[in-house]
Amino acid sequence: MSAASGASSGAKDQVARLLTLVPYLHTHGQVRLDEAATALGVSPDQLLGDLKVLLMCGLPGGYPDDLIDVDLDALEGPEADGVIRVSNADYLARPLKLTPTEATAIIVALRALRSTASEETREVVDRALAKLEAAAAEGSAAPQIDPGEESPERLDQVRLEDDLQDAVARQRQVRLTYFVPSRDEQSERTVDPRGVVTAHGFRYLDAWCHSAEAPRLFRLDRIRSATVLDTAIQTAPEPPRDLSDGLFTRSSDTTPVTLGLGREARWIVEYYPVEAVRTRRGGRLEVDLLIADERWLQRLLLRLAPHARVLSPPELQERFLDSARTTLSLYA
Repeated sequence: MSAASGASSGAKDQVARLLTLVPYLHTHGQVRLDEAATALGVSPDQLLGDLKVLLMCGLPGGYPDDLIDVDLDALEGPEADGVIRVSNADYLARPLKLTPTEATAIIVALRALRSTASEETREVVDRALAKLEAAAAEGSAAPQIDPGEESPERLDQVRLEDDLQDAVARQRQVRLTYFVPSRDEQSERTVDPRGVVTAHGFRYLDAWCHSAEAPRLFRLDRIRSATVLDTAIQTAPEPPRDLSDGLFTRSSDTTPVTLGLGREARWIVEYYPVEAVRTRRGGRLEVDLLIADERWLQRLLLRLAPHARVLSPPELQERFLDSARTTLSLYA
């Protein structure tokens, strides 16, 4: 684990402990440090560290009167008696009251979270939604807004992701029926799944494709069917790729290409991920991008002709011209 991920995990664990600590102290009042540590399942030193963080928590504003007060003199120093004393936190003992706007915002956020959550998390979200919606309906004279049910397509994709994640966990192969838009056709292939990742707002299965004999990304909304097989994966297990820098990297099976674009073809900069864009005279652009399939590039160039050409590598431009001549000959 890296230092950054370790720090992130530690911070999340501490927040969870603080959320447990405050209700515990309100219920038990003044309690000895060692007794509270045993009840909460942490060491006394860890609990003391959490109490020092609690000193910096409170109501918005951050002024001294807004922050929770912990008597550290009672826990440290020659006159310490080891008893936890917390004050200026009475508001935490009051039941939480939400305005209709706040309740609606939380309900919308929970529904958005539910659509991409695991089955275990969805159960927790459903319980919270049920309580919030019941309270909102009971406490408001306004009619409750029905957000509607999730679409069958969305539910199918959630189930698909669950099946794929299960295959990853059990290291089982998956048979996919996948729609390839660049060829306008469906293909059948067997893959060794590595994980589900997100890029540019879409969810992808990262897997080793035995048909291509290379790693490939499969958009979940283009997977027509997926069958988890009993056969174990045939490649070494690997974590899914980090797509924070884009779908393609120079270390993957891609080719860097530079295109010259006229005004009529400038739209592809907004439509496809590109590496760099340079403005030239007359409103023309030079665009660097990475391609994983030369056939996709040829089809794109045919769509853009005569407003685009390959500047580098030059052999791709020659192959495109040959393809264009062959296409034109079909209409002769």
